[in-house]
Amino acid sequence: MIQPTLKYVPCPGPVAAGHPEQGHRMAYWEWNETGDAAHPHVIVCVHGLARQGRDFDTLARALARHARVVCPDVVGRGRSDWLADPMQYQLPVYAADMLALLAQLHAQGPIATLDWVGTSMGGLIGMGLCGQTGALPVPVRRLVLNDVGPRVEWQALARIGQYLGQPAHFATLQQAADALWAVSRSFGPHTPAQWLELSRAMVREAPQGGLALHYDPAIAVPFRALTPEAALAGEQQLWQLYDQIPAQVLLLRGAESDLLSSATAREMTARGPRARLVEFAGVGHAPTLVQPDQVAVVAQFLLKRQEELTA
Repeated sequence: MIQPTLKYVPCPGPVAAGHPEQGHRMAYWEWNETGDAAHPHVIVCVHGLARQGRDFDTLARALARHARVVCPDVVGRGRSDWLADPMQYQLPVYAADMLALLAQLHAQGPIATLDWVGTSMGGLIGMGLCGQTGALPVPVRRLVLNDVGPRVEWQALARIGQYLGQPAHFATLQQAADALWAVSRSFGPHTPAQWLELSRAMVREAPQGGLALHYDPAIAVPFRALTPEAALAGEQQLWQLYDQIPAQVLLLRGAESDLLSSATAREMTARGPRARLVEFAGVGHAPTLVQPDQVAVVAQFLLKRQEELTA
């Protein structure tokens, strides 16, 4: 079974905790079975708020024979630096980091075709970048929004806020997986083996021994500072960005999602890029893109020729 290569990109802007020098580093996992280290088709897969880039292992393996698949750990998560100022854990910083990543990839080998897969927060970052095509090496051709849209339901944010950043310590990986499942049942059915594998990169060795969650607990600071009024203002900006997206859009929705409502999903199919909507029964927020039917939908969208998609 193929494994990814861990790489890093220096990012300007906020400094890393414990490092006085300018900027910080973002880690990313690169999958490539094409035989061309600088393959011109690049697929960037970006995870949700409290997740990390290894979430996409199953999907990446399905795509890596056809493209260079890049799965970053957004700053503050996974193998990336933690920031000195918690209030910098915001979408504009994340988007700037992705631009630095794309510039590095483009310098290594010119990108001819750029696709984006974004789960939840990763989809919001993708919408922001797709609506600002002049900043990208090449425009995003196809965009997968996994259970997210310009309107995010407030009750879902409140639910996430109940566990985000809470102290956690585990004696074993299985104990961590069990605790993560307790707050992640909305992801839908998984076998014990699937869930254990998804949980493996969600923890790190703790200084006092045992395991802790992979992310900086301080990512919760700006999240908890969000108000319904600020969320509404952000929604209006996101709709403007969504309406400007030139890419083809595939919208995935867990049929039981509390974050992306059915009404918002339908609106996204009727305006702007007129997303194609696929819903998964028995799943809430958010589909993990591990199940074969979920992987097949995304792979077909990203790998089919244009004429086949429109037929």
